[in-house]
Amino acid sequence: MRRDWLQPHRVGLIAVALGVMVWAGLAMRWDWIPRYAELGAQGLWRTLWLLALSLLIGFSMALPLGLAQAAGPFWLAAPARWFCTLIRGTPLLLQIWLIYYGLGSLFPQYPWIRQSELWPYLRQAWPYALLALSLSYAGYEGEVMRGAFKSVPHGQLEAARAYGLSRFAVFRRIWLPQALARALPTLGGETVLQLKATPLVATITVIDIYAVASRVRQDTFVIYEPLLLLALIYLIIAGLIALGFRWLERRFTRGLA
Repeated sequence: MRRDWLQPHRVGLIAVALGVMVWAGLAMRWDWIPRYAELGAQGLWRTLWLLALSLLIGFSMALPLGLAQAAGPFWLAAPARWFCTLIRGTPLLLQIWLIYYGLGSLFPQYPWIRQSELWPYLRQAWPYALLALSLSYAGYEGEVMRGAFKSVPHGQLEAARAYGLSRFAVFRRIWLPQALARALPTLGGETVLQLKATPLVATITVIDIYAVASRVRQDTFVIYEPLLLLALIYLIIAGLIALGFRWLERRFTRGLA
């Protein structure tokens, strides 16, 4: 790992990044940070838990979507294929608006919903943002898992059944681990893309870290500093995601070996 970091192009990039950081710290305005630090922390936390929950919900939907397309009967495969095609073929911003302005305007028309315990949550914007992000991730990862399930050699599954393993045991011990190992590099990239899609929730009044940066620009007329800090935050989170998926890839590779 140390040898990888000492490669000339990476050393050069690190030096350039440090130089830019020093220049930005000395030549640009950062006096607004203490005033917006608390709001920024809240926006960052909202971005992180929206990302984490949408990944969890979306991937739990992507597994059956991929499995249905790879090996399910027509009455399961066709709806799964239609769902993935619809999600992948329409912009996420449009999906967010349709869910927020559609369901969000439909629910208040029913008194039994307004009088239920869910109404304090349904009147806020974040449940609709979470739903849209989760469905989007499920649509893309469902297609990824379809390819991953199909890439596992069919002979291994037949051999496991010949040894007397049940279908669930074959799926849990052979099919799913190998499919995940093949899909992890793509899942890592899609997770980073999901992170970069979270600023779209600011269009429906969800105060995430991007919305905080926009508020700073509107209040102080400081343009570049909030954007640079925002880019750095996203870069750090994306780097941590990439490191986490590399660790998972190594672990899955050792487990399969």
